[in-house]
Amino acid sequence: MRESRTLRWARPVVLGLLALFTVIPLYVMAVSSIKPLKDVQGRFTWLPTHVTFRPFVDMWRTVPLGRYFVNSLVVSVSATLCSMVIAILAGYAVSRYRFAGRGTFMTAVLSTQMFPGILFLLPLFLIFVNVERYTGIRLYGSRTGLTITYLTFALPFSIWLIAGYFDTIPRELDEAARVDGAGPMRTLFRVVLPVAAPGVVAVAIYAFMTAWGEVLFASVLTDDDTRTLAVGLRGYATQANVYWNQVMAASLVISLPVVVGFLALQRFLVHGLTAGAVKS
Repeated sequence: MRESRTLRWARPVVLGLLALFTVIPLYVMAVSSIKPLKDVQGRFTWLPTHVTFRPFVDMWRTVPLGRYFVNSLVVSVSATLCSMVIAILAGYAVSRYRFAGRGTFMTAVLSTQMFPGILFLLPLFLIFVNVERYTGIRLYGSRTGLTITYLTFALPFSIWLIAGYFDTIPRELDEAARVDGAGPMRTLFRVVLPVAAPGVVAVAIYAFMTAWGEVLFASVLTDDDTRTLAVGLRGYATQANVYWNQVMAASLVISLPVVVGFLALQRFLVHGLTAGAVKS
């Protein structure tokens, strides 16, 4: 099919508008982060009159940003690792074995994505409080509780995604491994997983990004010691002032790991999502 002239002209216009829609907020954030506070609070200018990198130093002192960074990193990495392990085992079982309730299980897993997260906020809060009351295990206000919370949201889609990717891998590889005497677990980790690396990376990126930028549950289920970066940014707003330049500087810093990781693993993510979305 030949490309029409209208489409040929419309494509760069639409892509240009989308690029502006993305780049302009990032530019405003970057420019505001190198301005003095009085310039940020005054009339906005596209070019900074006075350039200072003081906000990138002061942002670590105004709030305990280092502690928030560690909390976010621990919770996000823990949720990602747990999601990967459980999703790989569950996805392999669903993809390679036929058992009663398989279709119902996958439907239930996928249907959990239909409900907004706020519906689970109060039930999870009550569960965590009652678990601590009756067992002494502290989940509310802890990294463990927040990790479990993020796991409940990342795991269903991760299972569905990795199961779809496993379906694209020929079953002849499993049969060849069985002929060589390999059991199910050895077949999974030695034969199937190396081939399914793009799908595993896609699951890892999805789980990490879900946990890294989440605000609602982190604002309710954490305390001063376990607060994450997404919630900790509120500390720059006091009763007397709002340090907008430090907010912008901190936003740039905490976004950097995710952006770098996404750009480095982008090709794996695209391959994993496209292959896992179509089942054979």
